[in-house]
Amino acid sequence: MTIPTDPETGKFERAPNHFAARITADGREGWPVEAGRYRLVVSRACPWASRGLIVRRLLGLEQVLSVAVADPIQDERSWRFTLDPGGKDPVLGIGFLYEAYQAAEPGYEGGISVPAVVDIPSGKLVTNDYPQITLDLSTEWTAYHREGAPELYPEKLRDEIDEVNRAVYKDVNAAVYEAGFATKQSAYDDAYARLFARLDQLSERLAGQRFLVGDTITEADVRLFTTLVRFDAVYHGHFKCNRQKLSDLPVLWAYARDLFQTPGFGDTVDFDHIKRHYYQVHEQINPTRIVPRGPDLSGWATPHGREELGGRPFGDGTPPGPPPAEERLPAQW
Repeated sequence: MTIPTDPETGKFERAPNHFAARITADGREGWPVEAGRYRLVVSRACPWASRGLIVRRLLGLEQVLSVAVADPIQDERSWRFTLDPGGKDPVLGIGFLYEAYQAAEPGYEGGISVPAVVDIPSGKLVTNDYPQITLDLSTEWTAYHREGAPELYPEKLRDEIDEVNRAVYKDVNAAVYEAGFATKQSAYDDAYARLFARLDQLSERLAGQRFLVGDTITEADVRLFTTLVRFDAVYHGHFKCNRQKLSDLPVLWAYARDLFQTPGFGDTVDFDHIKRHYYQVHEQINPTRIVPRGPDLSGWATPHGREELGGRPFGDGTPPGPPPAEERLPAQW
């Protein structure tokens, strides 16, 4: 895997999402919401894709929007479906995600990323715009939400959610990568400083409230969680984000465990995929490709005590039921 960095500054440069069409209730961009028409392609290793898995579960869209899980280990041809019989996704009939990108734009030579939503009838990629995908699942797919689905992007809180998300993206979601992929000390130092300053600020915010915005789980919690759940397993060591482990930060550790133990969050997390992807794909950082045995992950199941802060995780709604049988993960400790 080639990591794009600026040769002068040593900063990691994330490529923009090239495919940004939206799937909407009114189909105004040519892609109408339809049950069974689209397939969400994810890697359980990827924090950006994990957002889609969580939101899909919380809203009860499993039977409406099918999911394809890629192998956590990519090769030079991109994300591959080697976890499926015959090495092909059984619905899309392709062996590599790049085939859906090529179907959408023949000759495309840019990055191949997940999450990706593919139109099943045509085999074409519709979007890899991960921030918008989850927002649209909340706001455009409402006709298919399960009874009791939570409001993850309530209109009255959107400005605050957007503000929190911008800060979390810049200084947490993206900063761990900017620290890990930096090729110059100054670039690493900047990302490291921003990351831990923001984590300290988030700790202060969450010391007196159970969730980031309002008294229920929102899109903001989903976006922070997918970085926190990977922190001790990969970012602390592999990406050198090592001032402290998450488990050394009492408020954030309790907050993350609260979410992990909430249906729809921890039941989408595969630590085996996470660790193997980061340590075996990023050979520029870990040329031996050795996957560490630790850390002990059983702490994720320990009591967190966050109920004392009140809050209603699902608002007036209810938790999702168990994952579909084909999506259930084996015990991880």
